[in-house]
Amino acid sequence: MTAKKRNRILISGGGTGGHIFPAIAIANALKNRDANMEILFVGAKGRMEMEKVPIAGYEIIGLPISGFQRSLSLKNLTFPFKLITSLLKAKKILRKFKPDVVIGVGGYASGPTLRAANKMNISTLIQEQNSLPGITNRVLAKKADKICVAYDGTEKYFPLEKIVKTGNPIRRQVVQIGNSRNDGIQFFRLEEDLKTLFVVGGSLGAWAINESIEKDLALYRDNGIQIIWQTGKPFYSRAVEAVKKGKFHHVRVVDFISRMEFAYAAADIIVSRAGAIAIAELCSIAKPSIFVPLPTAAEDHQKMNALALVEKDAALMIENSKVKDELSKNVIALAHHPAKCNELSENLKKLAILDADERIADEVFKLINK
Repeated sequence: MTAKKRNRILISGGGTGGHIFPAIAIANALKNRDANMEILFVGAKGRMEMEKVPIAGYEIIGLPISGFQRSLSLKNLTFPFKLITSLLKAKKILRKFKPDVVIGVGGYASGPTLRAANKMNISTLIQEQNSLPGITNRVLAKKADKICVAYDGTEKYFPLEKIVKTGNPIRRQVVQIGNSRNDGIQFFRLEEDLKTLFVVGGSLGAWAINESIEKDLALYRDNGIQIIWQTGKPFYSRAVEAVKKGKFHHVRVVDFISRMEFAYAAADIIVSRAGAIAIAELCSIAKPSIFVPLPTAAEDHQKMNALALVEKDAALMIENSKVKDELSKNVIALAHHPAKCNELSENLKKLAILDADERIADEVFKLINK
């Protein structure tokens, strides 16, 4: 009796946590269903995935691909050579690994890998995190077998018959906060009877948001608002100095948050960039949120992500250029308006998809078994 063939899945992409964490979540969901499944990642050399994926327990191979600079740059001269080399290496990896399905999650490596898979007639699935898809995924979508999306309206960019709305896979451990506000308050050594503002600007922080918080520290204090302030490394020492100088005892400054679940649990109001995964997590915890989209995000996709929530009365949005003047006014107004907070929370809850990883795994197995 011949042994049953082991299923093989190749997952490609990365560059940022917004691509890597969903990729790992999908891999984990697939492994939970089929412990014998072989999963291989393909990333871009020198990028974050080359470190994060092995930590999660998966093998990864790097391609020499890099991004095409939108501004005039000498780096663009090497782009065609890197692309051709990456295509050839991707074909070699595919021939050796023989995957049943190739999944693209966005990022530099997904382009050449999925392109090579299409040419070799291997089934492909795209996981698009944003409401406004990037150019690479729009091109790849023409030959993809399935496109898993998180937002309504993507039929403007993708073939309707290939689209499945699955939501964005999230780190379940960071959104399972239950009724643990007190745990979060204790973790950050804060006051239980004060409103808590959690400010998060991504792993590097957000300069405009940080400057706004720094400017209005006294205003927040005078309105009974304590702060968990994730600054990123570049602003960290400046923030620590501002808090120390002003003797703001109810402000906790951190450069990076490794226990996000406690920050989410403690928060009454959250200020965040509008990356797709940040939005998916905030929908899941359903805390009143103010989004400040990153203005340099490709094709302004963070603004589109935020607007998709604003249009459903599920969040507030402030332009990056206006955040210094408008952020404190909006936070304080929310803190004193529980009815508005409840409205935002209820509408966020309606948009949450908690089992996105399982839904995507469903589509992968359909492609394996077709």
